[in-house]
Amino acid sequence: MLRVMKRVDVRKLTVDGRNILRQMVVRLRQQSGMRVEDLAKVSGAHPSTIRGWLARAKREGTESLEERPRGRPVGACRKLTLAAEAWIRDQIVQKDPRQLQMPFALWTRPAIRQLIRERFGIDLQVRLVGKYLKRWGFTPQRPVKRALEQNPEAVRQWLEVEYPRLRARALQEGAVIYWGDETAVKEDAHWVRGYAPKGQTPILEHPARWTTLSMISAISPRGEIAFEIVEGSIHAERFIAFLEKLITGAPQKVFLVVDNLRVHHAKVVSAWLADKQDRIELVFLPPYAPESNPDEYLNRDFKTALRTGPMSTDTQSLLEKATTFMNGLRQLPEKVARYFHHPAARYAMLDI
Repeated sequence: MLRVMKRVDVRKLTVDGRNILRQMVVRLRQQSGMRVEDLAKVSGAHPSTIRGWLARAKREGTESLEERPRGRPVGACRKLTLAAEAWIRDQIVQKDPRQLQMPFALWTRPAIRQLIRERFGIDLQVRLVGKYLKRWGFTPQRPVKRALEQNPEAVRQWLEVEYPRLRARALQEGAVIYWGDETAVKEDAHWVRGYAPKGQTPILEHPARWTTLSMISAISPRGEIAFEIVEGSIHAERFIAFLEKLITGAPQKVFLVVDNLRVHHAKVVSAWLADKQDRIELVFLPPYAPESNPDEYLNRDFKTALRTGPMSTDTQSLLEKATTFMNGLRQLPEKVARYFHHPAARYAMLDI
């Protein structure tokens, strides 16, 4: 009893599939003498298609039924060889354009075009470069900003030598160590997302000019926090005012660890500190090492809080929103202490 196959469209089969089907039909015809109609039922091919195969096999031999792949071989007519493609992909993944003495910060299509031209002497169109990138599985993406570490040796020196020395001094003098930082108080509109008809960008109306707000804060591993929000930027006089506030009524001497912002090194700041060495000292982090400052992670939480909830309509509402968050944080010392749990700041986690 013949098993009837569902009719198939031979054109939709792969080259290998069509070859196998033809050879099977011819062998069945030769070995069993089956009628064309029965061969059609067994193979699923149309009877007229089978008649064509049999006639061609009888006329030219069964080898004539062997079909070869059509079109150009994969990779043919490409301007770049496979070895060149592999080399370019490695450069994009492993290196920065600046490492190759190229005037680009990221791997853009013009940057890759220049790389190909300089390395292989081939000038590709930018559109063709885009096709290569798509074929390699590369997509354009928004970069993650990372602080540039200019001197890793200085960071190592801070973690292994300078901070342990500072901690020993604090223990000896019965002092507490704070970490301080400044940040702008603002709601970044580009973080906001809103729905609108396709092709129509939603409009966010806000005052063209606001009074700038800035915040300076300091935290300790014990969860203590001090902060000040002011109009304008943090200049030397405001920094001194914050230091005065930090030590007023403090039962212990304060070591305040800060970055190398110019205001921290101002002459008036140094003069103010000169006769207060028994109450407060500034200690400076190595350059380009913001991740080593636990207060940096408070600032991230602070900015996230400002971006959530209703948008502020003026400076006063923004000030109230910022102050509410910081006052609430002041009531959560365990949360403040968790900023020292970040892997880059854990070295400072031990209580002083």
